[in-house]
Amino acid sequence: MRKEKSDVDYILAHDLGTSGNKATLFSTDGKLRASCTVPYPLYTDQPLWAEQDAEDWWRAVCDSTRRLLRESGVQAADIRALSFSGQMMGCLPVDRDGRPLCRAIIWADQRAREESARLAEKIDDAAFYRITGHRNAPSYGIQKAMWIRKNRPEIYEQTYRFLNAKDYMVYRLTGRFFTDGSDATSMDCFDLAARSWSEPIVAASGIDPDKLPQIAESTQFIGYVTEQAAAETGLTTGTKVIMGAGDGVAANVGAGCVEPGKAYCCLGTSAWVAGTSEKPVLDEGRRIVCWAHAVPGLYSPNGTMQYAGGSYKWLRQTVCLSEEEDALRLGSSVYERMNAEIADAAPGAGSLLFLPYLMGERAPRWNPDAKGVWFGLTAGTTRAQLLRSVMEGILINLGICLDIFRQQTSADELVLIGGLAQSGEWQQAAADIFNAPVRIPVYLEEANSMGAAVIAGVGSGLFQDFSVIERFLEMRSACTPRTEYRRLYQEKTEQFNKVYEALQGVFAPPQG
Repeated sequence: MRKEKSDVDYILAHDLGTSGNKATLFSTDGKLRASCTVPYPLYTDQPLWAEQDAEDWWRAVCDSTRRLLRESGVQAADIRALSFSGQMMGCLPVDRDGRPLCRAIIWADQRAREESARLAEKIDDAAFYRITGHRNAPSYGIQKAMWIRKNRPEIYEQTYRFLNAKDYMVYRLTGRFFTDGSDATSMDCFDLAARSWSEPIVAASGIDPDKLPQIAESTQFIGYVTEQAAAETGLTTGTKVIMGAGDGVAANVGAGCVEPGKAYCCLGTSAWVAGTSEKPVLDEGRRIVCWAHAVPGLYSPNGTMQYAGGSYKWLRQTVCLSEEEDALRLGSSVYERMNAEIADAAPGAGSLLFLPYLMGERAPRWNPDAKGVWFGLTAGTTRAQLLRSVMEGILINLGICLDIFRQQTSADELVLIGGLAQSGEWQQAAADIFNAPVRIPVYLEEANSMGAAVIAGVGSGLFQDFSVIERFLEMRSACTPRTEYRRLYQEKTEQFNKVYEALQGVFAPPQG
């Protein structure tokens, strides 16, 4: 017999990533009740291509929702609202009935290089950046839609809307077509200041503007779960669906960056620093990007580096083989052993610098030809200094991005999230290099989901405003910058920039 509705209300958050969908249940008092992940495949049928099947996304949302309900014991009637964090910079064409017309072309796909070049012929790079807060690049949605128009005209003609991942899930749940400002930004044809589609860029692209979805606030109530969607997910038709945000912007909310001056740093395979501002933050050198925030009316300047934790993983696989063997023998983590070894080297790693550009670089270099570099090796360089220099090189690169948007908005402290943020050595080095206090939450991998849950709560009226994030975001520790190392890291940063600038001319392969 079905249980009666309980006195506790819940919010369901879905985080549609590249490898799978993570479903998370939060109670309205901010407690994490349960989570689970359902994977789905990535298709790379040709070089530069990266695609996913939107039906795989939907099945993952349905399966993870049913699994959460079953394993948590929470009744569907107790879930008051749901929302999404989702992978950005994609392109899924659907027809008028919402049927996907082909696989979604996701953020990692680089096939639209010619389309990006054609767009650049009509709008110069500086003007493009001033409008969108982003560079014109094949990673984004409008360039991918242009590729479909040229190469799959039969699909283009049938297209009713071009959607991102979370937008399609919102449609499947409510039958309504929308996107939000953050994913509109990721289409690369969004006027950041006006918060609307850019007429000049859309016209230059040749894409019919009617094929772009209506833009809602991230907190907008889109509709209730339909009867069909309720039957497939196990939810009830009384559950409110709130628009949600792209994953990088949902993480802003989940990291507590919901008012101007707040900032956070995510230390994962790629890494980024992001802030919160009252107006778009742009850079003359176009070294950072800027997103529409999930909090209505705010913006999020962002600097994302290509291969941060990836560089640390490379270090583990190539240099730290003995640490890996020791970790396997002792049943411990190889990264714990590496971090402990870093503690044996003084801040600054002696004379050593590491440029963490093993896969080229996005912010602040935007140079796909950039290479990883150790500079300053001497006969006295120690193994611990090698390890420490990699950590410091990653953080120095992020600190350069942070300083760019600090010129226009404050970032008095940062919340540190991501896998590498577990280490005390990384936490203290981040505080020292960023010259700002850093706070470390209990849940380092939940910012996307927590952000989506808070968006759902605000949009559904369960919460009055975004300040409720303090109820969700429990901190476990904090680090303050050590003044005795401020000058050291200023000088290391200056040297880091000089080394990169000196090597720019030799990074690219010889022509001819």
